[in-house]
Amino acid sequence: MKVKQRTHKGASKRFRVTKNGKVMHRSQKLRHLRHVKGKRNTRRLKLMKVITGKFAKKLKKILGIK
Repeated sequence: MKVKQRTHKGASKRFRVTKNGKVMHRSQKLRHLRHVKGKRNTRRLKLMKVITGKFAKKLKKILGIK
């Protein structure tokens, strides 16, 4: 009997996969001490970043996407 693969719920809350298959994530360093950082820097950190390489492949497997 084959075991079904389940999506990793922690990963599904943190990462998104686009229609083209890119793995996106939110930037770090935006939780606290925001007044110390510059406006331009915080604006840049609000954008989602693309994950590439072997880690993206591993995340797709965890999320149940081939």
